[in-house]
Amino acid sequence: MTPRIAYLINSVEGGGAALPVPAITRVLRDAGADVRIFALLRRNGRALAAMTDAGLTVAVREGGETDHIAAFRWLDAKVGAWQPTHIWTSLTRATLLGQLLGKRLGLPVVSWQHNAWLKPANLALLRATMSWSSLWIGDSHSVTRLSAERLGIPPDRLTTWPIFAADADAPRARAWRPGEVVRLGSLGRLHPAKGYDVLIAALARLQAQGFNPAAPFEIAVGGEGAQRDALEAQAKAAGVDTIDFAGFVDRPRDFLAGLHFYLQPSRREGLCIAAHEAMQAGLGVIASAVGELPYSIESGETGALVPPGDPDALAEVLAGLLTTPERFGEIGGRARTRVLDRFGMASFRRNGQSILARMTAD
Repeated sequence: MTPRIAYLINSVEGGGAALPVPAITRVLRDAGADVRIFALLRRNGRALAAMTDAGLTVAVREGGETDHIAAFRWLDAKVGAWQPTHIWTSLTRATLLGQLLGKRLGLPVVSWQHNAWLKPANLALLRATMSWSSLWIGDSHSVTRLSAERLGIPPDRLTTWPIFAADADAPRARAWRPGEVVRLGSLGRLHPAKGYDVLIAALARLQAQGFNPAAPFEIAVGGEGAQRDALEAQAKAAGVDTIDFAGFVDRPRDFLAGLHFYLQPSRREGLCIAAHEAMQAGLGVIASAVGELPYSIESGETGALVPPGDPDALAEVLAGLLTTPERFGEIGGRARTRVLDRFGMASFRRNGQSILARMTAD
């Protein structure tokens, strides 16, 4: 019998857990499963085109963030009419509603965990409903470990499928050359979790110290979010003019290929696809030691790690970086090799096929 997987996600927003859906579902479909996507919200809808281009059928609910009863009724009608054999959930809201739907329809539920950090209320709810999902999947080794610790998931019901599949054919960045402006950058929502206020504070410290880089530099941050006005005001007040908030980037691979080095000053992360895509492009990465990043970045070899929320530590590492731009190409080459070794497509497919075989054997 062909597995029919109802894949429930919070939204088709252009970021986070929605972007890897085409690659994830391609593995499941190539292995013989039929998969449909059910999204509780549209938000900016920027992940929708990639899903439909991949041949996925996507149902998107028009609703709000907190109308949970209406959202459950929508799922009950839409998913129930399709008659799946399994429910697959992603992120807390979709997981909790999917677990309830699984109970109602008598179907096994498989649940992603993408977050290394959970709101206290969500953590309590997921602990209470942990047994309602027959299998839990951490999207990285760090999230799997934290899920075991925080949710109490037993080892026989917890596995790992890193959601990043490295592409050896992705555009590559060109190493910095003398006479060029050093181009640093980052991709992410303009949200406190991403730590861009910490980056501005670090730049302000360098400026106050009279730091003199080996070459002029500029920083571009690609992304949108509610914090934009506050971040721009912070930079202006501090007299920091080396950072530009460039807005939404519709071609992130090309954006990364135009950089010399990548920055990820986050306060918290799961796997952090953007930082791994930067390594894939041949960029070294300075990142906070959160989520999967300490597993992927080797300080002094493929970049550097700093404590989250520490502008002094970030300023110190940035100063060292900006005095030796001639090393960027060497560091970036090692970063690329490491990410291709750890997250190659063959491994990505094997993980997905193993999970699907486990689901259908139960």
